[in-house]
Amino acid sequence: MSRAAKPSDKKNSNESKERIHGSIARQLGVAIVSGKLKPGDTLDNEIDSSEQLEVSRTAYREAVRILAAKGLVASRPKLGTRINDRSNWQLLDPDVLSWFFESQPSQDFIVGLFELRMIIEPAAAAFAAERRTQADLAVMREALLNMERFGLADAEGQSADRDFHDAILAATRNPVLVSLTSSIGAAVRWTTIFKQRKRKLPRNPLVDHWRVFDAIAAGGADAARAAMEELVTLALEDTRRAM
Repeated sequence: MSRAAKPSDKKNSNESKERIHGSIARQLGVAIVSGKLKPGDTLDNEIDSSEQLEVSRTAYREAVRILAAKGLVASRPKLGTRINDRSNWQLLDPDVLSWFFESQPSQDFIVGLFELRMIIEPAAAAFAAERRTQADLAVMREALLNMERFGLADAEGQSADRDFHDAILAATRNPVLVSLTSSIGAAVRWTTIFKQRKRKLPRNPLVDHWRVFDAIAAGGADAARAAMEELVTLALEDTRRAM
C-alpha cells in the first residue's frame, strides 16, 4: 500500500527542486558574467541543454527564468534564449554580485562598487546620525561586538559586518535607501571576502567601524559622513592591494 505524502516530503521535494534550478542558474550566471558566454550568444535549446546538464527540462526552464528576471538573458519564440548586453544586467542583484566574485571581477567593476558605496553610505550615515533610535544603536553595537568576537575571516564576523551596514541604512528611515540594503550588504560581504582570498586582511578595519558608530551615536551628521567616507576609502585601498 502506498504511503500518503506528508507535508515534510513535499517541502523537501520543493527545496530539492529549488536547489537544482538555482544551481543551474548559478552555473550559467557565472559563465555569463565571466565572459565565457558573451552578449549575443544563444544558449542551446531547452532539450539539448537539459540533457547536457543532466536535469529535467522543467529545472532548466526555471533556471533560465531566474536569469531572465535578473536581465542576463532574454527568451523569444523561434529565436531561443540569448545573452543580453551588459547594460541590461541587474548588477546590484545579490546573486549577480556573487557570480561576479565567483569568477574574477575586473578592477573597474570592483572600483565601481566602491564608488557606489561612497555615494550612498556617507549620506546614509549622516541621516542615521540625525534619525537613529536607541534600538538602532543597540543593533549596530551588537554587530560590532560580534565583528570583534569572530573576526572578518569568519563567516559569522562577515555577517556581523553586513548587519552593521544594514542597520545604518535602516536608521535613515528612508524607504528608498532601505531598499538598497541587500545590494549594499552583498557588496560589503563580497569585497571583504575578495580582500582576503589569498592573504590575511592587511589591517583590522574594526576601528573605522567604531568611529562611524561613535559619530552616529553622538548625533553628529557631518562627523558620521566623514567617518564613513574614511571607512569606504580605506576599504578600497585594502582591496586594491589584494588585486
